[in-house]
Amino acid sequence: ARAAALGLPFAGQSAAAQAARTTLTVLPLVDPDGADLVTGALSDGPAFDAARAAAEAYPAIPFPDGWKANALGTDLNLNYPAGWETARDIKFAEGFVSPAPRDFVGEAPLSAPESRAVAALSRGADFSLRVSFHTQGEVIYWRYGGREPAGSARIARRLAEVSGYALDDAPYRSSFAGYKDWFIETFDRPGFTVEAGLGRNPLPLSDFPGLYARVKPLMLAALNEA
Repeated sequence: ARAAALGLPFAGQSAAAQAARTTLTVLPLVDPDGADLVTGALSDGPAFDAARAAAEAYPAIPFPDGWKANALGTDLNLNYPAGWETARDIKFAEGFVSPAPRDFVGEAPLSAPESRAVAALSRGADFSLRVSFHTQGEVIYWRYGGREPAGSARIARRLAEVSGYALDDAPYRSSFAGYKDWFIETFDRPGFTVEAGLGRNPLPLSDFPGLYARVKPLMLAALNEA
């Protein structure tokens, strides 16, 4: 956006020309209270107390460093109606049967307000493709249950080529009820999850410059495909 406003190039291409032909919607953070727990920005009050109470049922996960859910203890990566029942069975078998720092699928598909908001936006925006950025692993997930919308394989290879990231399928235990899964199943259009960076979550902020250098050409490639 800055490059387009100032007439500057982005990754070697005209940002203004790109903005003129492609509508880009950016959600910079889809789990704000969960992130605030990890960073310490949320350290008291009712939401913090509820999260701490949920964490007490899962003492093996450090609090708040190990938090990956929203403040109510629903893992937003597991709250979409695409194999949600299968995800529930997998996670319940692993012991995540109540609000937790991670891996609790919620009381029902789209039970979390964050998931409902993203789903509503997706239904109304008519996206041609979508890319979610997670950490970590330097891998790109691009299919759901064997589904490959038209163009997905070609775009996936391009994203991998420019970033150096590997292409793979999500591990079975984590391959249901995610946003990518729901997007592909619902719209039959390409959807990708990019696991940026490498290390142990949460990655340190000092990793950002190198991480961004790897994903910047990937972002441009995705824009060119939209």
